[in-house]
Amino acid sequence: MVDTAQKVNRFKQRRCCRVTPMPKKILTQIYEIQTPSEAEWMLSAGVDHVGSVLLSESDWKKPRIRETILAVQSGGARSSLIPLFNTPDTVFEALDYYGPDMVHFCETLPLDPGNDDGFCERLLAVQEGVRQRYGQIQIMRSIPIAPPGMADSDRVLALARLFEPLSDWFLTDTLCVAGPGEAPGEQPVSGFVGITGKTCDWTVAARLVRDSTIPVILAGGLSPENVCQGCLAVAPAGVDSCTLTNALDGNKTPVRFKKDPQRVRRFVAETRRAQAMINQDK
Repeated sequence: MVDTAQKVNRFKQRRCCRVTPMPKKILTQIYEIQTPSEAEWMLSAGVDHVGSVLLSESDWKKPRIRETILAVQSGGARSSLIPLFNTPDTVFEALDYYGPDMVHFCETLPLDPGNDDGFCERLLAVQEGVRQRYGQIQIMRSIPIAPPGMADSDRVLALARLFEPLSDWFLTDTLCVAGPGEAPGEQPVSGFVGITGKTCDWTVAARLVRDSTIPVILAGGLSPENVCQGCLAVAPAGVDSCTLTNALDGNKTPVRFKKDPQRVRRFVAETRRAQAMINQDK
């Protein structure tokens, strides 16, 4: 049986010098955009990456989401698609149908990939299949990072190195854990990382940015109120927001799949302010 290290080396040999250029500005990415009209709002706000989500493996074909992706692409932004499933054949069928610019995988990764019953190897195999079949579609991989004071930076970097040969982008997102160094707890979406509304450990995220040879997008609890600070602390290639740019219901609770256009505009503006501050320091 081929162990994980041998398999990663084999993947590295197959990578064929595929490199994603580092962007000249801090990119903005907004999820979960499921309709063409909301996509148009994102474009008017200056969002660079617009992401949509497939919630069900048994009911993944959604013409409205396909129209959303086409609207993003025709408007000059880049589309990203998260499938909340990883069965290879279904993933490939979805990519054939939607044709996004990027596919984003965000499974809750184990803290010890050497003792995970081959889970990471199966995920790597899916990414390898995407790489072989769809040279034009880039791969984004979420790297889970616990909240401040709870993240194990060495384990985070080890996970990143495992997935880096078959990824074009990393995205840091917040992992729910019971305590420092403990195994992943229950996530808002079982089996997947994200939409916690809480920040990850920015010190660990900054280490990932410095260690990685591919661009890293900072996500996890980012809002118009803290995105500038996050950019300055982490120096990411881009920033991502979902929960904290959503509209609020009567109880001030974020509503999934419904954005607040003004908060999105502020998020973009604060990112641009961080970029200007960084440029002044150069």
